[in-house]
Amino acid sequence: MLSNINSIINTISGFLYEPYVVPLILVLAGIFFTIRMNFLQFRLFGESVRVVSEKPVNLESTSSFGALMVSTASRVGTGNIMGVSTALCLGGAGAIFWMWVTALLGGASAFVESTLAQIYKKRYSQGHSYGGPSYYMQDAIGQRWLGIIFSIVLILTYVVGYNMLAAYNTQDTFSVFSFYTTSTRYIVGAVLAILFAFCVLGGGRRLTKVTEVLVPVMGVMYVAVSLVVVAMNIQRVPAVFGMIFGSAFDFKAIFGGFTGSCIMYGIKRGLYSNEAGMGSAPNAAAAADVSHPAKQGLVQMLSVFIDTLLICSATAFMCLFSGVEPTASAAGAAYVQSATRTALGDFGPLFVTVAVCLFAFTTLIGNYYYTEGCLRFILNREPSKIFMTCFRLFATFLVFIGAAVSAGLAWDTADLLQALMVIINVPVIVILTKPAINALKDYEAQKKAGKNPIYIAKNNGVENTDFWKN
Repeated sequence: MLSNINSIINTISGFLYEPYVVPLILVLAGIFFTIRMNFLQFRLFGESVRVVSEKPVNLESTSSFGALMVSTASRVGTGNIMGVSTALCLGGAGAIFWMWVTALLGGASAFVESTLAQIYKKRYSQGHSYGGPSYYMQDAIGQRWLGIIFSIVLILTYVVGYNMLAAYNTQDTFSVFSFYTTSTRYIVGAVLAILFAFCVLGGGRRLTKVTEVLVPVMGVMYVAVSLVVVAMNIQRVPAVFGMIFGSAFDFKAIFGGFTGSCIMYGIKRGLYSNEAGMGSAPNAAAAADVSHPAKQGLVQMLSVFIDTLLICSATAFMCLFSGVEPTASAAGAAYVQSATRTALGDFGPLFVTVAVCLFAFTTLIGNYYYTEGCLRFILNREPSKIFMTCFRLFATFLVFIGAAVSAGLAWDTADLLQALMVIINVPVIVILTKPAINALKDYEAQKKAGKNPIYIAKNNGVENTDFWKN
């Protein structure tokens, strides 16, 4: 039964990642937004760093930093380790270059979708905000049915696809240790499920507080260890970058088999890692309390760079600078742990296991954060406590099950579902480019005038909003 399901999912996923579907949508949209906004991801990088430190107007609301940490918690996860390893082993070193390209272009897409989520966000009765792509599909283009479909796909992507994959990847890192048996899968799954339940049953505020602490700590530690490995093998700098760029532009190999090429794996794993254009991070962005929508767009643009250009590169450098050659049979935990063992001895595999556990935990709760807003949208009201408790327990059960599924089913399911999100969300944000560009121009004009930018919807040609009235 599972093998038949896996075969169907793999067939559909393979079709969506042919050159003319998902990769083309992502790359063309990224180029379009980059040109329309005058390369904002390069021009305003410094401004994006500055905006992160701003405090919310209402201290009880979610800050820009808090929203950044929730979205980064989802982005920075097992994909930054296992996804990079898989890309290196199956697509070659050149896949890292195409992951970088995906991130640089994706920064513009991330700005647009998160700015739109801020513009069209909704107000809770107590004053806090929520929103996401489903809401700008409903309010900006008047297609509630499309918002419902997107919400359903997002819930499936994160509760089923990504969270099950995170659980699988976590238990897989224990496979290199002598104590690993079949029962280890279930023990790891149970521990993850219990910790996950503790957080989600405490509600959204607990999720934000947990990720605000864990994400920066684990990110800094991970990058620091990767720099140690690079420093220990500094003489390999020319060889490593030669591998990356040489493989990235080996067009004969690329077009001889596109679906297994470095471009394909770079885009596929880059999307799994940074999620730019998928419409996931806007659900966190809409919760931030800022004076101007463009501020949160810049913050989410920064999150893409943190994820791919920093954390993914850290994994790639740890592996490539170790001197261990990537092979198809080692794709996943085996390659990363073999590389770190070579570079750092027995500490290496242990460090990777600890890092994956922390990444997986924050990924699980960051992923879950997105789904509650989508449930509210589908039901068109606040779900009852009984309903939410049942949903949270179901999500917890899927975390446990994810640790026991096969690698192929876990990866193919995540790939398929994330592709569906891209296919729905990207065309919508292309249609809605004008409000995002107007917001950026308004922001820059006010900054140039020496003001703290404040957004007023009617001055930017936007109507039907809960916020931004005066």
